[in-house]
Amino acid sequence: MTETAAPEAASWRALLGPKHLGAATVLAGGIALYSTNEFLTVSLLPSAVAEIGGERLYAWVTTVYLVASVVTATMVNPILVRLGARRSYLLALSVLLAGTVVCALAPSMGIMLAGRAVQGGAGGLVAGLGYAVINSALPQSLWIKGSALVSAMWGVGILVGPAMGGLFAQFGSWRWAFGTLAILTVAMAALVPVALPGPSAEEAAVATGAGLRIPIWSLLLLGCAAFAVSVAGIPRNPVVTAGLLVLGVVLVGLFLIVDRRAAVSVLPATAFRPGPLKWIYVTLGLLMAATMADMYVPLFGQRLAHLEPVVAGFLGATVSIGWTTGELVSASIKKTALTVRVVTVAPVVMAAGLGLAALSQVDNAAVGAIIVWAVALVIAGTGVGMAWPHLSAWAMGGGMIRPRVAPPPRRSAPCS
Repeated sequence: MTETAAPEAASWRALLGPKHLGAATVLAGGIALYSTNEFLTVSLLPSAVAEIGGERLYAWVTTVYLVASVVTATMVNPILVRLGARRSYLLALSVLLAGTVVCALAPSMGIMLAGRAVQGGAGGLVAGLGYAVINSALPQSLWIKGSALVSAMWGVGILVGPAMGGLFAQFGSWRWAFGTLAILTVAMAALVPVALPGPSAEEAAVATGAGLRIPIWSLLLLGCAAFAVSVAGIPRNPVVTAGLLVLGVVLVGLFLIVDRRAAVSVLPATAFRPGPLKWIYVTLGLLMAATMADMYVPLFGQRLAHLEPVVAGFLGATVSIGWTTGELVSASIKKTALTVRVVTVAPVVMAAGLGLAALSQVDNAAVGAIIVWAVALVIAGTGVGMAWPHLSAWAMGGGMIRPRVAPPPRRSAPCS
């Protein structure tokens, strides 16, 4: 008798079972490290500035981190092809460790910014790998669940980051917030060789013959666009701010033109061909842009509602709470028709939540307005989470919306 193995069921038990737990931990843990690093400085930076100075460079601690991560995130594919999943992760985690140690030991704000730039560069690579390796580390039946788990780690980061930074700052040991992340990074690197599969013979052959070709011009334009948008928040002249925003849009347009014609590109060639893939990328970008509102919620909470820093910080987590909840529920949908309807309505839900949040932001906000604000942000995050895991899986599948069918039963064939 011979027997053919049935495809794995697309369940959370399968994803978090012994077979895939290690890979899921690495993929999700990398995103958690990146997002925790991003939000760590929200609550510890005042203490750091009081010790090492550099108040005028306060905002740049986050800016350099994000700009560096945008640039390196676009380099994930060539590095992955050349080095494979294991070595790519080990490289990214090693550099992240180095940047974290620099931040922990920084004697001045200039050194802190250098460490944050290194952190952001490595973190962008780690975050990109968290999505890029899903289709090789997990079977196709678990892509949606894997994408939902990985994306849910953004919510973990926005909760753990401010809490960890605030806790260490409270006891006058803000440097140990970075030290703790360094220890977690080492632990993650130790798990990589065990959890991620090694390259197949075919992949090894491709890697041996592949050079590390970097789309320099595309990266330069994309980095300049991110920098222009980041700097736009500094001038107080609205004309200058508008001009920088327009410049960022123009640079993104130039990036698309250059990247389409480049021999080595950031976006896959299929994104420029007829089909839904380009719109999937655009929708993912818009959803991600909407989640960035949570970075300013703690500031608005303190300025408009006069909340304590800790309370305002957790108010900013409401977007991620909605995102995570929406993802976990949406990823369990099995019917293709229902999935398409959910993804279609998700941007409407997100827009409704953001609109309600905008209306509830009033000066000297009372408790009732704050509650409405929090609920609105949860709704906005839910809209993002409803669509994210499915759009990510469709992007990994080249824009194909595949029906999810029950695995066939095991079949036995008689011996000859």
